[in-house]
Amino acid sequence: MMSSNFVAGPFDAGIEHVDVLIVGAGISGIGAAYYLQREHPGRSYAILEARGATGGTWDLFRYPGIRSDSDLHTFGYEFKPWRDDHAIATADKILAYLRETAAENDIDRNIRFHHKVHSASWSSADARWIVDVERSDVGARTQISANWLFCAGGYYRYDEGYTPHFEGRDRFTGRIVHPQHWPEDLDYTGKNVVVIGSGATAVTLLPALAERAGHVTMLQRSPTYIMPVPSKDAFANAAKKLLGDKLGYALARRKNIGQQRAVYQFCQRYPALAKKIIRNVNAKRLPDGYPVDEHFSPAYNPWDQRLCAVPDSDLFRAIRNGSASVVTDRIATFTENGILLESGREIDADIIVTATGLNLQVFGGMSLTVDGEQVNLPDHVAYKGMMLSDVPNFAYAIGYTNSSWTLKVGLLCEHFCRLLSHMDANGLDTARPVLSDPDMATRPLLDFAAGYVQRSVDLLPRQGAGRPWLTSMSYHSDVKLLRNDSVVDTALQLTNSADVRSRAVVPA
Repeated sequence: MMSSNFVAGPFDAGIEHVDVLIVGAGISGIGAAYYLQREHPGRSYAILEARGATGGTWDLFRYPGIRSDSDLHTFGYEFKPWRDDHAIATADKILAYLRETAAENDIDRNIRFHHKVHSASWSSADARWIVDVERSDVGARTQISANWLFCAGGYYRYDEGYTPHFEGRDRFTGRIVHPQHWPEDLDYTGKNVVVIGSGATAVTLLPALAERAGHVTMLQRSPTYIMPVPSKDAFANAAKKLLGDKLGYALARRKNIGQQRAVYQFCQRYPALAKKIIRNVNAKRLPDGYPVDEHFSPAYNPWDQRLCAVPDSDLFRAIRNGSASVVTDRIATFTENGILLESGREIDADIIVTATGLNLQVFGGMSLTVDGEQVNLPDHVAYKGMMLSDVPNFAYAIGYTNSSWTLKVGLLCEHFCRLLSHMDANGLDTARPVLSDPDMATRPLLDFAAGYVQRSVDLLPRQGAGRPWLTSMSYHSDVKLLRNDSVVDTALQLTNSADVRSRAVVPA
């Protein structure tokens, strides 16, 4: 692996330079680094991480019970088998897997901790980015130059979760916490805990807190679809035992990819039948006479929002044994001792957990300029779900919202590396997606009904209705587009900056 070096240009003399600058050392950033150094061992790269540790989400969130809601045979990397018997895994196991990946591939030495990217400026004349970075470890600003900028930081703010306004919040005499910033000293043993929310975080917290709390109430404004899944994948474990880790993992991965897609398509094509099946599965795991429709039957169709998985029916067990309950109502106000609902009922609480979602933030909140012009993200359209129209040499990794995140990230990284190979072979250094039809109908990049998306939908880039401007949520379609199809198409303008400069020179 080539080390970074220093370059001297017309405006960047002495600035450290790398070929590819990756932003984020979580599951996407580590994956991007692996593919890059495997396919392009001669290229220099660095990973900038704003925090002081690798792992991204899996290091940031520390709330009780945190785990995956996808199986690790598809959430894990294609190139590294998941060896644990549990397919639905806890955060500590996922974090160990990510850090092992970084260590055994010597990725660690290219990570710069406490480096937060604030802005990046592209120069077409020099075919490079100048990236402004805040170093919190030394309290200084610095700049790094790169031919390519690859954003792998996900799409939510790490420093702040979403908490709506709650009337009377200041009156509550207990403790209020957000799962994104779980206090290490929080002792909930024997306490009455109310978890506000009904998404994946709330569904994870309820059974975990119920093991020690006096009672846990999940207070939801409306229900979410919830399905029990086994924490261990019997097929995968048998396949690995019979065929070995590598082949067994590959076989289980293929099976689970097909299974995920089949379930999603079934729910989309036959929503009424899917709702009935989910309701019946839930009812069998809840106490006799339980009001299933009130608490577990959403108004929307299955997979219009992400379906929540619960391993080994842990949430339903907590409800059955009386350690937890679900209340569907709206909050009127916080009180001194709990929460008063619009129905007039009051729920006593010692601790209130606001599992009310994320604050969406694409590309780590950095600002971008291209040749001095500010990039306003809603004015740009996603190209192949990995680049933006009229933003050269800028790639990003955003995974699936209806399947395992990493499935798409792996394909994007493969395609990125193939694009670099094509450009190398043809003496090209600049790739710019160009939208030929400015009147093309578009919709938000994340076309998903989740609250955290809808709150910030106007801040996102757009996507089109067809390739290459469509951001696909289908793995099999993406395999064709990103792995098998050519990296070249009429929408991607590939040039050499030296040729552009020479044509711009007017003879005396």
